[in-house]
Amino acid sequence: MIPNSSLARPRRLRVAIAAALLIGAGTALPAVAANDLPPPTAGGDVMPPVKVTITSENGAAKCDPAELRLPANSNVALQVTNQSDARVTITAPQIFQNKNVLHHDGDVVHVASNDGYLIKARGTGEIRIRTIAPGQYTYGCTSITEQSKPFEGKLTLVDPAR
Repeated sequence: MIPNSSLARPRRLRVAIAAALLIGAGTALPAVAANDLPPPTAGGDVMPPVKVTITSENGAAKCDPAELRLPANSNVALQVTNQSDARVTITAPQIFQNKNVLHHDGDVVHVASNDGYLIKARGTGEIRIRTIAPGQYTYGCTSITEQSKPFEGKLTLVDPAR
């Protein structure tokens, strides 16, 4: 085939279009999953990262910080690190229900009770959630090996407009 012939131009055009689509696909915004919740009106699109570290004292799990303060009705990224040698379940009222979980990644698994996430021993992960209404709640973590000794912390959800 002659490179500049009219037969070669359509092929070059198809190759150019395919290349443009591939390049554009790498820079496109990520698709929104059907179950993702819209960002909060007051808090905007910002998803503040919050670190929760789990340790063990006498075999029982302990969450740090003991008091979490988060924006209510907002999207939050929980970065969870389990420094203990046991699997630990982190729980909070309604927050870990499927309707409020935007995404999870790493060494975390949703538990069957729908109330929490299991973090593997020495594991790390991220759980992106939608918080609930303003108020004070209890959150906690429980070691799989010491379920009779759950840790209870305080979760304060504040109105982001204030």
